[in-house]
Parts: sequence; C-alpha cells; structure tokens
Amino acid sequence: MSAGEANAPASSGGYAKGRARREQIVTTAVEVYADVGYHGASLREIAKRAGISHVGLLYYFPNREALLAAVLERRDKEDVARTAPKVFSPRAAVEHLVDLADHNARHPGMVELYVRLAAEAIADDHPAHGYFKEHYTTTREYVHRAMRELAEQGALRDGADPRTMAEGFVALMDGLQVHWLTSPDAVDMAGVLRSYVQQLLREPSA
Repeated sequence: MSAGEANAPASSGGYAKGRARREQIVTTAVEVYADVGYHGASLREIAKRAGISHVGLLYYFPNREALLAAVLERRDKEDVARTAPKVFSPRAAVEHLVDLADHNARHPGMVELYVRLAAEAIADDHPAHGYFKEHYTTTREYVHRAMRELAEQGALRDGADPRTMAEGFVALMDGLQVHWLTSPDAVDMAGVLRSYVQQLLREPSA
C-alpha cells in the first residue's frame, strides 16, 4: 500500500476514490513515459496530463521513484494477464518469459525505465528497492519451478542444476536488456533466451 492509500479517507467511498485516482496517475505515467521517455517525463507533466496539481500527485507518490515502481508493478500485472499460461507447465512458463523479451523489444521506453531504476534501487533505502527485491524473488522462483519440473521429467541435460539454471536465466534476461538498449540492432533478446533454454534440454529421443 502506498503512503497515499494509507492516508486516504476511512470511508469505503473515499478509499475507492483514492484507489481510482492512484490508478489514473499510474495510467497517465505509463502514457507519458511511452511518449517522451525516461528523461522527458517529469512529475509536473504527469500531474498536468492526469488533471491534478503537482501537490495532489505527491499525496499519492511522494517522489518520482515511487511512481516509477508503481508503473513497473502495473507492467508486471499486464504481462501476466497477456501471456502467462492459464495452467502452469514448465515449457509454457519458460516460453512465456521468452515471449516477454520479444514484447519488450517493441517497447524500449519501458525497458529503459526498468534498467535505470533497477540499478538505482540497489540501495536498501531506495523507494523502489522493495519492488525489485520481490520482483526478482518471484521471477527466480517461477523459473526454478519450471526448471525443477523439467528435471523431474528427465528433460534437462545431465548435471544441469535447476536452481542454478533459473538464476542464470533471470540474470541473462536482465543483462540482455542492457545490451539491447546499447545496440538494439545487434541483440535478439528472445532469440538468445530461447537458445539458452535449448542448450539445457536433452536432445529428443530418435
């Protein structure tokens, strides 16, 4: 819960209005970052487009980093709704993440936002530190489950440790985004991830 939500009026009507206003601000922020990029988007511009005052925006998001974290949380929810398998299977789970890499390649503004904020949020006291800690933990466990089930099915190559492979996959995802931002024409994020997974799998039986 954000500071703004915590301070919202106690009545259910006031709370609902507060949540609706917060979601409106996040929606506007997503649009602004898509339009003008990481550096071009100011809190004042977002407040103006959202139809509220700068002070009003700060009531819900006390600083830029807190709003950026909320934007990324929204992106994560939309990614899950768009491509996550309805019924978990290890291969579908991995393919979902590869599909996300392909989707990200068409949305450079959000990739830049994520990469920059991830680097800044290493410090414990950063407003987005909690988001990234939870994000990485959840993603690693998601991939670890997929790798573990592939191992149980006998689909992983001998000696492939599921947890190590999961950590490597997540690290590769993030590292590829940095390389891609630097040289978008030279890096195929989805292709590299797919190749990594193929190298972990046993050759199909003849």
